[in-house]
Amino acid sequence: MIYFVSDIHLGAGDARQARRTERAFGRWLDMVAKDATALYLLGDIFDFWFEYHRVVPKGFVRIFARLAELSDSGVRVVFFTGNHDMWCYDYLTEECGVEVVKSPRVETLQGVKLHLAHGDNMNVQGDVKLKLMNAIFRSGVARWLFSWLVHPDLALKFGKWWSGKSRKSHATEDMSEERLGYLIDYAREHHRHNEDVVAYLFGHMHYAHRHSSDVDVLFMSDWSNEVAHYIVLDDNNRLEIKTFTIDEAIS
Repeated sequence: MIYFVSDIHLGAGDARQARRTERAFGRWLDMVAKDATALYLLGDIFDFWFEYHRVVPKGFVRIFARLAELSDSGVRVVFFTGNHDMWCYDYLTEECGVEVVKSPRVETLQGVKLHLAHGDNMNVQGDVKLKLMNAIFRSGVARWLFSWLVHPDLALKFGKWWSGKSRKSHATEDMSEERLGYLIDYAREHHRHNEDVVAYLFGHMHYAHRHSSDVDVLFMSDWSNEVAHYIVLDDNNRLEIKTFTIDEAIS
């Protein structure tokens, strides 16, 4: 079994909400460990992650331990960075055995060709403001200045505020299939030139949905509600969106 999940947003919200999310994701990883051959983390696993050369944000040790155990047991763990956790170096690779991928790509898994991506910074040609913001956030110069000129405590405080603002823009109650359209359009255009791609998997939009009328596009939810949605490629090469119940109620 191959599992895909996104938008956990570890560390988001107040302390109680953050603990709830981490415990739920830990239970899900324990479930995955029973039969997974590979695990794909499709971005925004952390609500904010900024990795310095020798310093990383505190917390998440239970999750790191589980990822390391999965990798040590022979499960391939692949992390596609999202817009909340793009600022990675090599910590996850060196400490947990996780392969880090920083751009969308097509992979053949169990003989099935899939396009995998978080979903941010795609098909945004007409949005000048978003393109400019993405260019700044992905700039090596801006990252260097941020890491050397801003104290880590202030950097993480700013990051948490900015991430919360960004996350609210993808509130589930504001989502619909229409708002997923730009990624479905991206999949259609890509598929015109890559007909052997069987399906497109995205996170980012915090809204679970499957569009399959002309091209198969699957979206996963975030983990802020009572139920989370993830994707499985089973041993019969069927792709399914599945649900995971998060036990602790949200206050």
